[in-house]
Amino acid sequence: MARYIFVTGGVVSSLGKGLSSASLAYLLQSRGYKVRIRKLDPYLNVDPGTMSPFQHGEVFVTDDGAETDLDLGHYERFSGISAKKSDNITTGKIYNDVLKRERQGKYLGKTVQVIPHITDRIKEFIKNDVKKEDFVICEIGGTVGDIESLPFLEAIRQFSNEFGKNKTLFVHLTLVPYMRASDEIKTKPTQHSVKELRSIGIQPDIIICRSERTIPFDQRKKISLFCNVSIEDVIETIDVKTIYEAPISFNKEKLDERVLKFFNIKSRKKVNLLPWKKITRLVLNTKSKVNIAIIGKYVELKDAYKSLDEALTHGGIANNIKVNLVRIESDFLRPSEIKNKLKNVSGILIPGGFGKRGTEGKIAAINYSRKNKIPFFGICFGMQMAIIEFARNRLNIKKATSSEFGPSKTSVVGLMSEWTKDGKLMRGTDKELGGTMRLGSYEARLKKDTKISKIYNSLKINERHRHRYEVNINYRKDFENKGMIFSGLSPDNKLPETVELKDHPWFIGVQFHPEFKSRPLSPHPLFSSFIKAAKINSKK
Repeated sequence: MARYIFVTGGVVSSLGKGLSSASLAYLLQSRGYKVRIRKLDPYLNVDPGTMSPFQHGEVFVTDDGAETDLDLGHYERFSGISAKKSDNITTGKIYNDVLKRERQGKYLGKTVQVIPHITDRIKEFIKNDVKKEDFVICEIGGTVGDIESLPFLEAIRQFSNEFGKNKTLFVHLTLVPYMRASDEIKTKPTQHSVKELRSIGIQPDIIICRSERTIPFDQRKKISLFCNVSIEDVIETIDVKTIYEAPISFNKEKLDERVLKFFNIKSRKKVNLLPWKKITRLVLNTKSKVNIAIIGKYVELKDAYKSLDEALTHGGIANNIKVNLVRIESDFLRPSEIKNKLKNVSGILIPGGFGKRGTEGKIAAINYSRKNKIPFFGICFGMQMAIIEFARNRLNIKKATSSEFGPSKTSVVGLMSEWTKDGKLMRGTDKELGGTMRLGSYEARLKKDTKISKIYNSLKINERHRHRYEVNINYRKDFENKGMIFSGLSPDNKLPETVELKDHPWFIGVQFHPEFKSRPLSPHPLFSSFIKAAKINSKK
């Protein structure tokens, strides 16, 4: 039977609940247990799919086609567990489901209320699709004290009472600030945060204290006294130089040991931290570096490309080199500035995106990389921009564009009309945006003896998608006659999945998002190959 661990946060947001949950998951797995990680988000949006990156950051996509919170990316990268649709819920989804049930008369005329109907649905989600897991870690989004989080906190309180307090563990992550003016560590924010949590009826079993400095014993003792937890269960987490130190740090603080002790179970295996220690040494001590330009609309917000940033770092780890990301805002990238802006980079990457804004800067950068033999990697929208650039400058279709930007007779990229998923015919739309794209894992067939087939060492791959526009297959012969190979296609040969150039050291575009499947302990082959090519280019 599964045991449940609920992770809450207090004082401020962005303390690292996701990273803490992911690290704990790895440690418990390393000890021989099967773990599942879930995220409960309190916002009213059904999912983050239609939310601005400035509001929410990256939309992480699962194999089964869910648009989810970026924390699920942390979960996957650290634990190696592929997330599912059933691992992420929002207030929007909960209310949507409850209201549908009400319209269908499933509540038999009863007054529908937050308690019990909303909280019951949350508890259903927590227990849903749990099979042979030993531990289910549930992160509660937001901060204790937020109005939006109250139904979720009430639900997990009820869940603990119903499921059994000996089978449910509450972990509370809180800030312990250091005041430079007085040279003091302050525990009051933590005390008040825990007080707020206890007023709801939840007593934390373990308190993780985020701090930029070591918390003195007396201060930890004070937290223990005022928050009603044993001093051994006051776990400090000091700011680390790299996130890959997190599992090492939590193990040193005996977080995993305290969890096992709470549930009165023994470790099945010894924790293996050697991979994380190796990665940490590489990241912190490697002196050689390579400059990679990321040209996009949201580069000022790092969370907008979180998985991408991580995947590039993983590529660096695979090549024993640091990856220095040069973030360039495509909106303000003028063709006349291209040479100067990109003169010190050894690789250029155009990430996924939507909309016409900033496209001309991206197209100009692709032209520069193609002509100057600089390694280029186009992902999703980036591949589409590469197609438009090549059509304009090599096929002489001067007005080549995408139908996403408006009606045109020369749309080399267009809205997908239909595609197949799990044997079902799916249809595209540009009217309703949420959940209407080609989402999740799809198979692609790679052409023999192409660069990308050699990188994968396979002629058949499965990668995750998130798009509603696709390269127009009708132009395939025209492109290939000029040296751009359609090196990967959908199994029915209708949808271009990958393109590459014959006469270029490394120029690849992919319609999918390989960054979602890259992990520090298992870098994605495309990113490993791209960074290798950039490394070679940097030495010229």
